[in-house]
Amino acid sequence: MSLTPLTPAKEELVAAVDLGSNSFRMVIARVIKSASGTQVQPIDTLRESVRMAAGLTEDKRLDEKSIARGLKALHRFGDRLRNFDTKQVRVVATNTLRVARNADAFIKEAEKLLGFPIEVVAGREEARLIYIGAAHDAPTCDGKRFVLDIGGGSTEFIIGEGYEPKLLESLYIGCVSYSQEYFPNGLVDAHSFKQAQTAARREIQAISSQFKKMGWKQSIGSSGTARAIAELIAQNGFDGVPHDLPVNGAGGVITKEALQLLKKSLIDSEFIDRSNLIGLKGDRKPVLPGGLAIMIAAFEELDIERMEVTEAALRLGVLYDLMGRSQHHDMRFVTVEQFMQRYGIDRQQAKRVSDVAVYFLEQFPKPKNEDRKDNTHLLSWAAKLHEIGLSITHNGYHKHSAYIASHADMPGFSRLDQARLAALLLGHTGKLGKISVGSAYIDWRMLFCLRLAHVICRRRDDEGIPDISVKEIEGGFLLKVSKEWSKKNPLTQFGLEKESADWQKIGREYQIELI
Repeated sequence: MSLTPLTPAKEELVAAVDLGSNSFRMVIARVIKSASGTQVQPIDTLRESVRMAAGLTEDKRLDEKSIARGLKALHRFGDRLRNFDTKQVRVVATNTLRVARNADAFIKEAEKLLGFPIEVVAGREEARLIYIGAAHDAPTCDGKRFVLDIGGGSTEFIIGEGYEPKLLESLYIGCVSYSQEYFPNGLVDAHSFKQAQTAARREIQAISSQFKKMGWKQSIGSSGTARAIAELIAQNGFDGVPHDLPVNGAGGVITKEALQLLKKSLIDSEFIDRSNLIGLKGDRKPVLPGGLAIMIAAFEELDIERMEVTEAALRLGVLYDLMGRSQHHDMRFVTVEQFMQRYGIDRQQAKRVSDVAVYFLEQFPKPKNEDRKDNTHLLSWAAKLHEIGLSITHNGYHKHSAYIASHADMPGFSRLDQARLAALLLGHTGKLGKISVGSAYIDWRMLFCLRLAHVICRRRDDEGIPDISVKEIEGGFLLKVSKEWSKKNPLTQFGLEKESADWQKIGREYQIELI
């Protein structure tokens, strides 16, 4: 029997994929719009325990087994997302793929199997997304909220108010890495716990004073480790009568006393595999000791007495951030605005260069594989930020602009976003030889438009966009400029001729036709 295919309501569904250090997770949700706002309703989830962090060798390379586990999981995820459009899906990777030296090779293969681009996000960007997710799911709070997320390779600490994070930190302490280092072969004893807790407290001490100074009214533990600990506490009665989560709103709570009882139970078992804890899942056993040690260290160092737990975290935050981008609440616009203010940008000049660069880009036909909207935004942001390096020095300022864009915390931007932005900033002026011809981060048409706009707007006046047409030709570009305009603007014409010579030095055509 054949089924009549139904046209899916793609615009009503969104999906987030979280490539964590311990697990790969995916959530598909329905977008529900009402007069009060927009919410997401999860309708399908997938989780694969891939333990990528466990596959990191001493020289920070993913081994073949962890790569195979990851690719198999993403192949299955890709099957589920087969009918989704790129605008409906966002995929983020966290700590392990931030630090692995062969991450690029893995990501290249993973994207083929998954069918969507993968964004490797910086630690603080991960923290921002975690807070957004937790804030949308956690109980309401009149005041500041503290969120803790213990992942496989890193732990995020955030204080926020409402849906806005105020203070964000990411530390390289995680349940996988700590379990491997301090609890080898699943051995759990008092000495191992003391070492792990001391190491974690030492890391947390670097940020504890600023967090305690800001203060908070509500503590939230998010995602897998916190949830697993809360379930073990509840089901084994470490906080009273044993119960499943949730029970009359009393489930999903971690206390300092319950953490010590859970720790004692593990130590009494001597090996994690011998533990008789009710509800301890097989895939959680190898990473529980490290996660518990970090949780106890956080409670002690930050003076936490009680913490509520939410399942929501990074994935839900990614969904809300994805919807924000589609609804023009893209955090990247806010970040660019903040950078313009921080570095004292000449806003009029930034707008001139942006308008002219975008004007030229829109003259090129849109290739099938190009996200023109995203590229237009990126080009505009590059134009608005191209002079941030002037805050350091005029000589070689473009290098400083690129360095800032590469290394600064830029909320909303993935590492790929920042790499593409930095490449445009580095190449917007000066010799083109410094740009690798084979660079994967350079869109030569966008760079051409930005450099052309920079030359034309050199006088920093408001004459408007000149009547110049651009066209892509074999091996380069063609400019058509009126003879009359060229005569009236000899300095600009000289700049265009210099541009032509610069492009030809790297083997690309740059023809100027006077009409």
